[in-house]
Amino acid sequence: MADITPRIDFQSELSGQFSLKGKTAYVTGGYGGIGEAIAWSLAMAGARVAVSGRDEGKARALAAQLQAAGHDALGLEMDAHSVQSIRASVDAVAAHHGGLDILANCIGMQREQPLLDVTEETFDEMLQVNLKSAMFLAQAAAKHQIAGGRGGAQVHLLSVRAQLGLRGRGYSAYCATKGGLVMLIRQHASELAAHGITVNGIAPTVVRTEMARHWLENPETKAQVLGRIPLGRVADPKDIAGAALFFSSPAASFVTGQVLYIDGGITASQ
Repeated sequence: MADITPRIDFQSELSGQFSLKGKTAYVTGGYGGIGEAIAWSLAMAGARVAVSGRDEGKARALAAQLQAAGHDALGLEMDAHSVQSIRASVDAVAAHHGGLDILANCIGMQREQPLLDVTEETFDEMLQVNLKSAMFLAQAAAKHQIAGGRGGAQVHLLSVRAQLGLRGRGYSAYCATKGGLVMLIRQHASELAAHGITVNGIAPTVVRTEMARHWLENPETKAQVLGRIPLGRVADPKDIAGAALFFSSPAASFVTGQVLYIDGGITASQ
């Protein structure tokens, strides 16, 4: 009987498992604490990296830092409140680099309001920024990935609040949009699989960035946060960057429609 196990030249085939050489990656929300770490991680793996956000100056500044370190980088403006801006930015990146291979969507916002105080305006804005922007970023990126005919990867940043509610805090809009994004990921993974495009999500707990300052500088809330995390610490941006590199790389070519919870054990114990 013939051996069903494939013969693998491990030295040659595994050496490039995490290489992104020759790939173009677009990191939206790329100059925030998490986005910046992801941009650097993808660039150091060999990708050409474009970063964007509402502040074009910050995006260009990060691109300049990447360029100074020897990487091919581009910074541009993109407003997650506008589908027109989303589409224009994706088209600009693809035109600049002759295609698009990887989308790393790090866009997200939080406006905390107790259930009885949630306003329509706030809910609508969070729906736009956290969920609708992901839909149309994914659509715009997929058009270029499909046209390129080389497959690709899409990675969206989520939160443990995609799966877990939070007692004593006003997280209705945030949890609803992040939970919706989980299903968007699964549906897009199902639709894009035929084109060799993988779609996955990264769901961290509190990450040590400016966005978490109000949690970590208050002794009471810091104790509450750490008390929920079995590993006893919050995440660092590099923890998230490692997952983004994995999902973007050949190592994850058979992984799609998944959410990786980088949470120090929260979802395992709650």
